[in-house]
Amino acid sequence: MNRGNEMIRKLEAEEAQRFLSKLYGSGAETLRKQTERYAGRIRAHEALFGDRGEIRLISAPGRTEIGGNHTDHNHGRVLAAAVNLDTLCAVTAREDMLVRFHSEGYRPVTLDLGDLSIRPEETGTTAALIRGVAAGMKDAGYRIGGFDAAVTSTVAGGSGLSSSAALEVMVTGVLDALYNGFRMPYAQRARISQYAENAFFGKPSGLLDQMASAAGGLVTVDFRDTEEPKVKALQYDFARKGLALVVVATGGSHADLTDDYAAIPAEMQEVAACYGKPFLRDLTAEQLIADIGKLREKVSDRALMRAFHFISENDRVPEQVKALEEDRIADFLQLIIASGRSSFMYLQNVFPTWKDQSLSLALCLAETMLQGKGAWRIHGGGFAGTTLNFVPLDMVPAFTETMDRAFGAGASAVLNIRPEGAAELRL
Repeated sequence: MNRGNEMIRKLEAEEAQRFLSKLYGSGAETLRKQTERYAGRIRAHEALFGDRGEIRLISAPGRTEIGGNHTDHNHGRVLAAAVNLDTLCAVTAREDMLVRFHSEGYRPVTLDLGDLSIRPEETGTTAALIRGVAAGMKDAGYRIGGFDAAVTSTVAGGSGLSSSAALEVMVTGVLDALYNGFRMPYAQRARISQYAENAFFGKPSGLLDQMASAAGGLVTVDFRDTEEPKVKALQYDFARKGLALVVVATGGSHADLTDDYAAIPAEMQEVAACYGKPFLRDLTAEQLIADIGKLREKVSDRALMRAFHFISENDRVPEQVKALEEDRIADFLQLIIASGRSSFMYLQNVFPTWKDQSLSLALCLAETMLQGKGAWRIHGGGFAGTTLNFVPLDMVPAFTETMDRAFGAGASAVLNIRPEGAAELRL
């Protein structure tokens, strides 16, 4: 029996099945699909690269943002969770610095980690993320090297579940597992991943996506100190309260939206600069109200509304956390709705003025169906992408069927919270 077939046989063993159950859920059909998915990566690796030695299986999750919309980049608070959709690879080490990265459904990527400089022609590409992660790890004192990877992902690009963070965190896991004993702290995984996205990929994201993917579970994070963010794990079973987390991907394109995303932190920081501060954290609504006339002479009205959103949203996160800790689910759902309304009205990240309004329609449908029964809000960065909905379990079939009719088959996905960030299955 060859190495790959032996690994596939071991996927059926009790230890491997426990691992898959922990990450994806314990249902028989779920375990069958994930077992075959992992086996498929092993087969793909052998078909692409031949017998390259020990195959390692590394996974990193997407994330759902529950509270704290566009607060992380101004050193605010968030409530987020890793989810049971992930980026997975079968990978082997190489003796040189070459990376061969074959992701299912995409063109292969080849690059040499002997060159870790920022390359402008790679902006916005997978190669930039891989090179950036390797550069960040080397700068942090970790060993790096080449690898051959056969990759697949259930975190679709543009889904609002942060496919880029899942890929970045997975690559930290690959280099960590192959060359460093898989020992990197999750907070460092997150910071290195953010560095790759900011400096190499060219997207000025905060740390929320990477931290949620790297940490795993349901967490609240305070980014007052981005070098040492405070992470608190939470335990809450929404299903026991009769609710499912459902995301709806509206199909809007994220292409050409980098400037729209970048304008949000930039405008918030313009307001902070009026007070001699680099970020909005610790400014109050009372200060802005007292100075509103002078502020309007210096910054745009949209920048001011975005600043007011940050202040209220940053205060809302601990209220959401407290509501969960005290098991006040009705109050929690109202806070989710308030967060979404603030994003729509004041943050204004539901649609660029000149593009489609599919997210607006998704929120309208959700409010019409869930009023008084659940909650709904924009999810993630906004402008195009996804809504997050807390749907009563008995309404899930009708809700997802309606959303799929509106936005296409498979637009809706029912999520579970994944308890781990980057993870390795050893066989």
